[in-house]
Order: sequence, then structure tokens, then C-alpha cells
Amino acid sequence: MLFNPVSQRKERFSAVGGKRVKIYVCGITPYDTTHVGHAFTYMAFDVLVRYLKFRGFSITYVQNVTDIDDDILEEAKKRRKDWKKLGDFWTRRYLGDMKRLGVARPDYYVRATDALPEMKKMIGFLLSRKFAYKGGGNVYFDTGKFPRYGKLSGFTRAQMEYLLKERGDGAADHGKRNALDFVLWRGWKAGEPSWEARWGRGRPGWHIECSAIIMKYLGKQIDIHGGGRDLDFPHHESEIAQSESFTGKRPLARYFMHTAMVMYMGEKMSKSLHNLVMVSDLLERHSADAVRWMLLKHHYRKVWEYDKAELNVAETEVLKMKSFLSYGSRRGGAGENSSAMAEFISAMDDDLDTPKALRLLLSLAEEGRCLEAATRISRILGFDFSN
Repeated sequence: MLFNPVSQRKERFSAVGGKRVKIYVCGITPYDTTHVGHAFTYMAFDVLVRYLKFRGFSITYVQNVTDIDDDILEEAKKRRKDWKKLGDFWTRRYLGDMKRLGVARPDYYVRATDALPEMKKMIGFLLSRKFAYKGGGNVYFDTGKFPRYGKLSGFTRAQMEYLLKERGDGAADHGKRNALDFVLWRGWKAGEPSWEARWGRGRPGWHIECSAIIMKYLGKQIDIHGGGRDLDFPHHESEIAQSESFTGKRPLARYFMHTAMVMYMGEKMSKSLHNLVMVSDLLERHSADAVRWMLLKHHYRKVWEYDKAELNVAETEVLKMKSFLSYGSRRGGAGENSSAMAEFISAMDDDLDTPKALRLLLSLAEEGRCLEAATRISRILGFDFSN
């Protein structure tokens, strides 16, 4: 069962391709290092992929890196650095942090700029079919041609217009016909990177990047689309509109999975608020298993606040697991191990309830039972427990 944000209920999971599952998760914009909020999102999807494989599914997992974007260009200008070198540097740092946490690399890890031909193809088609128009030197998607715009987020028009001011896409852009229309292609500006296109030199908008990468690596429809909760609007909403208008097929994704925000000092963890907790700093003082344990103690859809005391508790619980798995007192019979595995599967099948799965693991360690099941569950959840 996975929670469906459109129906607002848990639904039994099934894939378009039967046992072949196509997953796309929105990646980082590489202009700073990896914080706990990033780790929470990508850890959740790492465990999802591991669990689906355990359940017999074949996975194709794609993640992007938004290497061309307003934020990265602004940061590069501020630091007086080349935008591409800045992006490459922080991408390497992010991948290094994920590797240290035991987060497996996706099957395809794609820079947005590597999908420019696909973006141009989509934009050209949308223009030719009047789903898009040129204005003020830019190309915009006409949301008036897509009546379902807003269905994923469930926001009213007034709410969407308000959120655009906070989350980007410039509600007041002068070239727009409609406040909700969004940029597919930004016209050339002096000092910015740009590429040739038949509608004018410029660079791609944010939303078209993910749609193009999905089309290139996964096709017209996918099973699971993931990312942080703040991406439901305008990003995922806009992806749906442009992708379904291009392909004529719906839905773009059968399930959208949005991870909750991580708070710190009473606010959302974010660079603008200067309240980031960096993964690299945590790994200097704590084991990767402890950081993984802390993250998985929180359900992927529930907002939580980082507290270093919780990480200390996680370290203690990880030590209990290591001791048990190294010197387990009782292995348990086949039936008992089978029962423990069934309890684990029940938890994970209920919208990826990792907190419940960890409570089960800890109880097995504290009671000294079902060593085989505990070992198997630990591996499925991505723990090492050998260091």
C-alpha cells in the first residue's frame, strides 16, 4: 500500500509493467552541500528500492541533478565561480555523502543539461500544438489548456498564485498570459549560459528538465515519482501538465511520493534560514548506521525536527543491534523467523512504515531471538552493522 496524494488515501501498489517498476526522483540543485533534509528524502527512496527488490520487483531508478537553474546561476555569480564547475563540485560532494551513508546510486544519475535535445523536442511540440506560447522573450506553458492543473496538490487557484511567489516561476512575469503559466524556456540574458533553439537562444526552465529526463530514460509513463513535499507545487504539478500534453497519456505517474520537511530550531531546514545540519558533519562524529537509523525512525510523510539527542539514542540502539547480530543468543526456529519476517513485511507494505520496522528489529535484539530474520531485515533496510 502506498499513499496517493490525489485520492488522499493508501492504495494497493501495482506497476504498469507488472514486476518491472519505473521510479523517478527529483535530485539536488548542486550549489551547496548535503543536509539532513536531503538525506531524509534520498534515504527513503533508497529503502523503497531495496524493499521492492526484496519483494521480487525489477527496478529502473532514475534521479536527476538540476545543474542549470536560477539558484545555481545566482550562487555562481555571488561566489564569482563558473556555474558548471560549481555544480560539478557540489554534485561530487553530494554523491560522496550518499555513498558514506550507504545510499545506493540510481541506475541513471542524469545532469539536466544532458537532456537538452529531449527538452527542445518537447517544447517544439507543445508550441506547435498551442499548449505553449512565446512571450517577453520566453516560452510559457499555457495552463488554461490543461484543466486538471492543480489536481495533484489540491490547491485552489488563489493558493497556487500565492505559492508561486514563494516557490519560484515568477507569478508576475510580464510575458505571461496567465499568472499560473510557467516557463519552458528562458530567453537569453547577458552573462548567463545559453543554447540555440528555433524559438530563440536561451536556457530551459526548471520543470521541463525532469519531464525530458523521464521521457528519455523511462518512457511516457512511470510508476513512482518522488521528491520533497515542497515539490508538489509548482514542480510536479507542472511536470504533469507538460508531460501529459506531450504524450497524450495519463497519468504521468501512478503514484507520487512526497517526503516530509525536516525542521530545525523551529523552522524548515533550509539554506536561506541558516539552520542547516550537514551530513558530512554528522558522519565525523557518528556512524553511518546511526544516521540511517535516526532517519528511518521517522515515517517519510511525517514532518519532524532534528535533535542531536535523537542521534545519540540511535547510536545506542545501533550498538545493541551490532552486539546481537555478532553474538546472537538464540537463532529461533523456522516458524519463529518466518513470523518475524511476516511482521516486517506487514509494516513495510503499509506505506513504507520504517519506524515500525525498526521497532521490530530492536525488539528482536533486546529479546535475543530470530537472528536469521533480524539479519535479513537489517540488510533489506541497508544497514551494515559490521563496523
